[in-house]
Amino acid sequence: MKLTGVFEQAAEGGFVAHVAAIPGANRQGKTREEARENLREAVALRLAANPELAERSISRRQAQAIREPLRVDSH
Repeated sequence: MKLTGVFEQAAEGGFVAHVAAIPGANRQGKTREEARENLREAVALRLAANPELAERSISRRQAQAIREPLRVDSH
């Protein structure tokens, strides 16, 4: 399963990470690598807790998203 992790540098240091397609799948870490590993664990736990609900949530969010190519011309 391919998901997109979003990583942001926290103001107090470290990183905060989440997967928008899975509500409640968020974690943090001192480094981006640590946040990534913690996020993988969070996603696995959410999927294991209720796989049918998680799959429906992912499918619904992906179906509602509009994706298109974006061209940016440099100046």
